Amino acid sequence: MKLHILDTRFQGMPQVTAVYLLVGTGGPVLIETGPGSTLPAVLDGLAAHGFGPGDIRHVLLTHIHLDHAGAAGWWAQQGAQIYVHHVGAPHLVDPGKLLASATRIYGDRMESLWGEILPAPADRVTPLYDGDRVEAGGLTFVALDTPGHAYHHHAYKLRDFRSGEIAFTGDAAGINLPLVNLVDLPAPPPEFHLETWLQTIHRLESEELRTIYPTHFGPVHDVHGHLVALRVLMVDAVAFVAERRAAGVERDALAAEYIAWNRQRASVHHLSPSLIESYELANPLFMSVDGILRYLRKKQG
Repeated sequence: MKLHILDTRFQGMPQVTAVYLLVGTGGPVLIETGPGSTLPAVLDGLAAHGFGPGDIRHVLLTHIHLDHAGAAGWWAQQGAQIYVHHVGAPHLVDPGKLLASATRIYGDRMESLWGEILPAPADRVTPLYDGDRVEAGGLTFVALDTPGHAYHHHAYKLRDFRSGEIAFTGDAAGINLPLVNLVDLPAPPPEFHLETWLQTIHRLESEELRTIYPTHFGPVHDVHGHLVALRVLMVDAVAFVAERRAAGVERDALAAEYIAWNRQRASVHHLSPSLIESYELANPLFMSVDGILRYLRKKQG
C-alpha cells in the first residue's frame, strides 16, 4: 500500500486541509474530499500520482463538515461510493439543511470558502455504524465511532499496515500543524461536548495506534503525546470560556479574549504570522467560542 497526502491548499494556504490518497492492490481510495473550492487542487494531486476522477471508486468521510466533505456529492456523481457515518449520510443526499446552517454562519462567503455543494445520489452513499468494516482498494478499514467534535464522526482504522495500525482521525484527535509541534482544539457548534470527546480520546488511546492522520494536517507519530496535549487543551479551553462567561464577559469580547489566549499559545511556538493565518484557517477560533458557550448553556440547563 502507498499513502499520499494531497494538499488542498485551502484558501491558498499550504498544509491546512488534507485529502489522503491510499493505493492498495485494488486501486485508489480517498479519505475525505475537501470542499468544492479545493477540487482543482485535489484533481491536480491525483494526476501527479497517475489517477483521474474515474479511477476513484471509494471515498471515506470522517464527517460531513464542509472542509472535510463539501465535494462528496461531486465525487458521488462521478460514480464513487461514499462511506460516511449513518447520521451524516442523509445530509449528503439532501444537503439543504447543511447548506442553510453553513449559510447562517458564513453568509456571502459561502461560494469562496466552499465552492459548489452537490447532492449525492442515494445509491452512492453507504451509511456506516461503529465497528463496520469497509473493503476498498484491497484494504480493510474499520469505522470507529468518535464523537465530541461532532456526533456524526468516524475515525478509520487501517489494519495490518506494516508493523502496526494507523487511523485517519478527521477532527476527533484535534488539529496538528506539521511545521510546529502545536495541537489545537476545533470545538464548533452545535455538537461540541467535553465529556463525550474525552471518552473519544480515551478510545483512541486504547487502540494503541502507531500513527494518526488528522485531516488538519498530516501524520502524528507521537500519538500518546498528541492526545495528552489535546485533553489538557480541551479542559483548559472550556475552563477559560466558563470563567470569562461567569464574569459577565459578552460573547464578542469573550471571542477576542479567547483568540488572544490562543495566539499567545502559538507565540510560544514561535509561529510566523503566515503560520498563525494557517492555524486559524484550519480552526476559526470564534467558532470554538460559540461551540463551548453552547455546551455550557446546555449543561447548565
